[in-house]
Amino acid sequence: MKIILRLALPLLLLSTSANAIVTRHEQPDARYRVDPRTMPALVDLPDEGHGTLIAPRWVITAAHAVHMMQIMPEEHFVTVNGRRRAVSRIVVYPDYPAARIAWQQMFKQVKTAKPDIFVHQYMAAMANMHDVALLELTEPVTDVAPMPIDRGNAKPGMLSTVYGAGATGTELTGAPDSESHRTQLRRAQNRLTQADGPWLRYVFDCSAGAPALSGATAGGDSGGPVTVVVAGRTYLAGVTHGLDGTASEVERVVRQMQDGSFRMGVCGQRFAAARVGFYAGWIDQTMTAH
Repeated sequence: MKIILRLALPLLLLSTSANAIVTRHEQPDARYRVDPRTMPALVDLPDEGHGTLIAPRWVITAAHAVHMMQIMPEEHFVTVNGRRRAVSRIVVYPDYPAARIAWQQMFKQVKTAKPDIFVHQYMAAMANMHDVALLELTEPVTDVAPMPIDRGNAKPGMLSTVYGAGATGTELTGAPDSESHRTQLRRAQNRLTQADGPWLRYVFDCSAGAPALSGATAGGDSGGPVTVVVAGRTYLAGVTHGLDGTASEVERVVRQMQDGSFRMGVCGQRFAAARVGFYAGWIDQTMTAH
């Protein structure tokens, strides 16, 4: 996955690896940094990427982020609250494997495809992409409280917070994929623009009216949490997926990829996260069935 999916880097937010936080240059980086102890339910995957503890024995993450774990038994573990926890089972959403194959085939052509044709393929692929997975732990976690999942409270206009410890940069530099994908934990806040169906979406807004700590994800923590606060309580609303866009935005990114001018994490880029509420039934069924 780390080789093949990097072809999809921009649009899956390098959907192969993970995503980190790109900040605004006028804000001190220290304002974006977060003490991991303030986010104990955050889970680190073995190499890069994140998940969220949602039950004592269950972690939710992005399906694309666990491919290496699936093919490497020695990576059947995660880190929660600084401690390694063994993973007994990896459950990806049922139709994800077929969608992943189609995604890979599509991105093999990205360097030579006609942008307008690629856009139609991309939109169809996103409509069929269910990028979530559950990790069952061998033993329950007793030293961390799981984060409750949002079952429908997330709405457009609501302030969301995304967390990541991967590559970083500012909107002026972007976040090159060559940078380390495991750095310090950061978070950014963005207003949701879509909160229905399988996706949450938001824009990296740098305007005067944007949240002070707006930002974007980059290479290094796919699968990490997108949270919202409802009545004073924090809920898991989304699972970080990657860079997204309208048809015209995707066409522009493809042209930039082809001419070498693309940068991940600039103002105006649109991002997507799997909407946890859409998968609540599958999550409940999976956890109770085993």
